[in-house]
Amino acid sequence: MKALVISGGGSKGAFAGGVAQYLIEEAAKDYDLFVGTSTGSLLITHLALGKLDKIKEIYSNVNQKSIFNICPFVVKKKHGRDIISINHWNVFRNFMKGKKTFGESENLRKLLRRSVTEDEFNELKDGPKNVIITVSNLSLNQVEYKSINDCTYEEYIDWIWISSNYTPFMSLVRKNGCEYADGGYGSIVPIEEALRLGANEVDAVVLHTEVNYFNRMPSRNPFELITTIMAFVLDRIEYQNIRIGKLVANQKDAIINLYYTPTVLTTNSLIFNKEKMTRWWKRGYLYAKNKNDLTNPIEPLVLDR
Repeated sequence: MKALVISGGGSKGAFAGGVAQYLIEEAAKDYDLFVGTSTGSLLITHLALGKLDKIKEIYSNVNQKSIFNICPFVVKKKHGRDIISINHWNVFRNFMKGKKTFGESENLRKLLRRSVTEDEFNELKDGPKNVIITVSNLSLNQVEYKSINDCTYEEYIDWIWISSNYTPFMSLVRKNGCEYADGGYGSIVPIEEALRLGANEVDAVVLHTEVNYFNRMPSRNPFELITTIMAFVLDRIEYQNIRIGKLVANQKDAIINLYYTPTVLTTNSLIFNKEKMTRWWKRGYLYAKNKNDLTNPIEPLVLDR
């Protein structure tokens, strides 16, 4: 059984889309299982359906308004860099409404309902491929994996949305009596789950560089401090996920092919810039092509800030 696993990574998911497009269209990989976390969960439905052009179009046109109905931060340009700061009014307004988070991502759920139709859901559910969404159950303190085979259409849309909610900047969702948040808080690269389900060959797209290429600048405001702390925690989770995945693969005599981002794409994956994401999709495609074609040198990629 072949599996495609796509990690979390916010706007960097565009790079994963490019990698997946090459693997499916050009390398002719026929995956039986798709497992995604966060932005990976946004991609895998259309990848499993083979609708590469549709998901590319979505990722090439998304912006902050596509995601947030209440955006908790402001993005400004300074010396060519994207600088983020707290949108105090939006955060205050959200707290006054009794919300527990800085921002709300209801627009993302609306986008999901428009992007994944009920007919597409039924086509995928009736087909031979299995699609797994990773979510974090904060109430029970555990990671849960939701198969499309066990969901209704509305439940499936909810789980994708929940998997992508980078709490506390995005919505905290209460479902089935429990509070749920981004799947990456428990399993950002769910290789182990793919192996547990029987995969003997896993292509895993990891939306992070294999080694650390930079030191973070000092935090300038509480918002940057929180994002820095969370990025640190998620990096540690990612490292453990990959390490455990490799150990399990050795025990099961399975193959893991890892596709890291070759350079730092962005230092803040909550910024959704459609021009950059369009470029990242193309770069992901070219990177996968060069990685699978040893006769061509890897094209150097430039840091996008």
